[in-house]
Amino acid sequence: MVFLLGGLTTVGTNKIAILSDSEGPSYRAYLSPFYIDKYEVSNRKFRQFIHATGHRTQAEELGSSFILTAIPKLKSTSSSQEKVVVDSPWWKLAKNANWNHPEGLNSSINGILDHPVVHMSWNDANAYCNWAGKRLPTEAEWEYAARGGLNDRLFPWGNNPIPKGQHRMNIWQGKFPRENTADDGYIGTAPVVNSYLPNAYGIYNTIGNVWEWVYDWWSRRDGQLRSRQDISNNPKGPNSGVKKVQKGGSYLCHKSYCYRYRCAARNAAPPDTSAINLGFRCAMDMKMFGSNDH
Repeated sequence: MVFLLGGLTTVGTNKIAILSDSEGPSYRAYLSPFYIDKYEVSNRKFRQFIHATGHRTQAEELGSSFILTAIPKLKSTSSSQEKVVVDSPWWKLAKNANWNHPEGLNSSINGILDHPVVHMSWNDANAYCNWAGKRLPTEAEWEYAARGGLNDRLFPWGNNPIPKGQHRMNIWQGKFPRENTADDGYIGTAPVVNSYLPNAYGIYNTIGNVWEWVYDWWSRRDGQLRSRQDISNNPKGPNSGVKKVQKGGSYLCHKSYCYRYRCAARNAAPPDTSAINLGFRCAMDMKMFGSNDH
């Protein structure tokens, strides 16, 4: 894990790209010191949790989860095993897709144990964190960690998505959703360790690769106008809600469809949602560190 001092930080942005996501207005927050995982939780780590606890993920309980599919013809009929999402026809609900079988029953995590675990619901992520003696980061903590000390920048390294021609994140390259050129080195997920350069805090893959669940319930910000003097102390979002916040974007993000691979960007889904691009990393209070670290 990486230790972060916290302090005064800015959350969100006033340069809003997706209005419906309530990326802004930005607000100031004070964060206590905390730890955050250097890497996204891997298949290997999650498998240890499964072996230790017998936990069954929500995708396993449901018997299906969302994966990417070839674009179907509009007149085609979906099978009972693969239900296409009408407004996003590249998604299908695939039978037996889960963390251990990412593409369905005939797929395996063998060979990708060091890739991020996927098909994670918020509830699964929270269960792992509890087992590990950790917790999910808040949205404010996640954003502070992702920025690496650079406030008001699109990405952890600045505003150029490919600085000096060097890819720094795993997102969709080419024309979404029909062509992925893999110019960044990967068609699917990338290993959690050393696939790209870390940010200035030594944290990897906060942008792209897989969406990361955070603690907060989603809420709109546009009605939460604050004065310049207002500072939120360790904000954790509302006490209840319908959807949980996701941060960072994924390898399936493309500017034409999902321009959410930015530090301030956010997405949200019900806490029992799972998909092939949903993962997480853990955080920890200073007082928790070392108590039960798996």
